[in-house]
Amino acid sequence: MYDIRWIDLDGVVNMRDVGGMPTRDGGVIAPGRLLRSDNLQDLTEASVRTLLGPMRVTDVVDLRSFVELEREGPSPLTGRPEVRISHFTMYAADAHHSALPPGERELPWQTMARERGWLPAGQDQTHPDHDRHWSTHYLGYLGERPDSIVAALRTIAAAPGATVVHCAAGKDRTGTVTSLALMVAGAEPEAIVTDFAASAQRVPQLLERLRRRPAYAADMAGKTVAEQSPRPETMRLLLQTLDEDYGGVLGWLDRQGWTDTDTARLTDKLRG
Repeated sequence: MYDIRWIDLDGVVNMRDVGGMPTRDGGVIAPGRLLRSDNLQDLTEASVRTLLGPMRVTDVVDLRSFVELEREGPSPLTGRPEVRISHFTMYAADAHHSALPPGERELPWQTMARERGWLPAGQDQTHPDHDRHWSTHYLGYLGERPDSIVAALRTIAAAPGATVVHCAAGKDRTGTVTSLALMVAGAEPEAIVTDFAASAQRVPQLLERLRRRPAYAADMAGKTVAEQSPRPETMRLLLQTLDEDYGGVLGWLDRQGWTDTDTARLTDKLRG
């Protein structure tokens, strides 16, 4: 049994510490090393002081697209000398240089849905393809931006203090990257599944929050809790696919230039 360690700070609704998660060899993931969250745009000054002080956050891994960054503007952590913010987009088409500046482009997942003909019904939990839809979407991150995945994991491993990994809602891009990091560190797969699915508890608050943000308000129109809620079966399917196609997470990472030294560093960071 794995108990979710929620972190309730003003300005976020889906932040938690993955510490305490059991590992396959009977150990645990160390607390205070890896935090996951929804976007940090609304953090209060008191919350910032908590993160940079008692929680010893030294690094932020921001998985949002350039479009989101442009529309949202700086976060309350931007420019703080105590913390390093590293940005790693999950979409191949997302780039600084384009026919349109980032603020005028559509969100990358809107482009993907339009080009691939995805329909909302394919995302609903009542639809039989819900889990395959989302697991395929997450595999798309690995296929489109393996460089970002590897760089994010190496940033977590090298952080002198705690790392916060976040995107917009802290459930899809963040869920994928943190799950891969935990698999490398030897966490129990079912505990990883439990952590991934825990974001479903906060989806109503997340949708309410995102509907107030400039980057996401229009995109939230018509989105439902059922469509947006992570399910355990989705992460199980993702991990199963990596097992079948690559021999596991480490097999996929090996093809991207990941080394045994990388594995040791990330494992030491999350368990040492």
